[in-house]
Amino acid sequence: MNAFSIIFLAALLLGLALRLYLFVRQIRYVAAHRSAVPDAFQARIELPAHQRAADYTMARVRARLPEAVMGAVWLLWLTLGGLLQDLHGLLGGVFDAGGLAHGVAFLASIAVLGWVFELPFELHRVFVTEARFGFNRVSPTLFVADSLKSAALGAAIGLPLLAGVLWLMGAMGTYWWIYVWGAWLGFNLLAMLIWPTYIAPLFNKFEPLEDETLRERVTRLLSRCGFQSKGLFVMDGSKRSAHGNAYFTGFGSAKRIVFFDTLLNRLDGDEVEAVLAHELGHFRHGHVRKRIAMMSVASFGFLALLGWLAGQPWFFAGLGMQAQDTATLLALFMLAMPVFLLPATPLMSYWSRRHEYEADRYAAANAGARPLVSALVKLYRDNASTLTPDPWYSGFHDSHPPAALRIAHLEQIGTAGPDLTATAAAA
Repeated sequence: MNAFSIIFLAALLLGLALRLYLFVRQIRYVAAHRSAVPDAFQARIELPAHQRAADYTMARVRARLPEAVMGAVWLLWLTLGGLLQDLHGLLGGVFDAGGLAHGVAFLASIAVLGWVFELPFELHRVFVTEARFGFNRVSPTLFVADSLKSAALGAAIGLPLLAGVLWLMGAMGTYWWIYVWGAWLGFNLLAMLIWPTYIAPLFNKFEPLEDETLRERVTRLLSRCGFQSKGLFVMDGSKRSAHGNAYFTGFGSAKRIVFFDTLLNRLDGDEVEAVLAHELGHFRHGHVRKRIAMMSVASFGFLALLGWLAGQPWFFAGLGMQAQDTATLLALFMLAMPVFLLPATPLMSYWSRRHEYEADRYAAANAGARPLVSALVKLYRDNASTLTPDPWYSGFHDSHPPAALRIAHLEQIGTAGPDLTATAAAA
């Protein structure tokens, strides 16, 4: 072990302690508020529904406690425990050590081992926690089919991508990381373009929205907001889960609006329009572009750091590796960086919550605050979302504002008069 080993170990253990502390806070806070519906929801949510949401939340968080501990143990075994070095040497007996094929096989093997490690936790989530609360619709057969499709897709796309990245790292000299950055951005933009049309249909059916009344309402809303879409589609979300949702996918001329069938079965026309207006608000405020820009800047910085670490033997040795080839560099970086980026999580959550508030204001201005409040309350109830999250846990983890704060914000907008909503529409 060297100094970096100690720093890595300390960061990992401190991060684990923080995560476990937040998990325990969430469980205790939700349990303490389980017996009564918050005042703001007294007339909207029944006590049994509130208690079911509390139980569901606590069950999910409890399941994350052993997963977090075992994840830390797994990471230590891979790095300081020498598993990566053993795997690197084993594959070196099959492929030319340090060569392109060896690097691709090494990284692919790490991915497979990671999938095997995570599989028991995923099975518990789907077939125990989700099933216990009536959300799971995935049969064992469908689970296996999804896994095989994902593996085939990962191999078809991931292996050539890995080979290309490793080739650039070895062939482009000192500033190879700039070429990798350009290739990575191009790949992500291409993926956003082709995902709605070619990838997503491998897992779900997407049918045009057939409800003429709803289609007309949505079309008028899109026209009013100056938004163009490739089409309105209904996805068979009920095939896998009882949760409801709606989202946009793609960009440019490939943008699609997708409604889960479970969502349309629960909301009326006004509520669907309000939910859609919220999603339109994300585009109107440029949230997608801002996130792409942030991803571009962050990936540039990370790859520059990776380029510097390539010449630092202490980085490899500190994470239990004797080998110092490009595949080893990439593997160690992907494994170690999440440990050091944990403190950035609440900042990203805060940024995301600000975006949600902005989208809510836009929806209130273009479809009304009251229908959006009604839709959100139904979704909170039907998706068993807790109304009383621990403030610390929520501030760290949640990408959406807590239910009480979000509803209060919308009700304030709804009673503020036309000047405020006009300002929101113009924003």
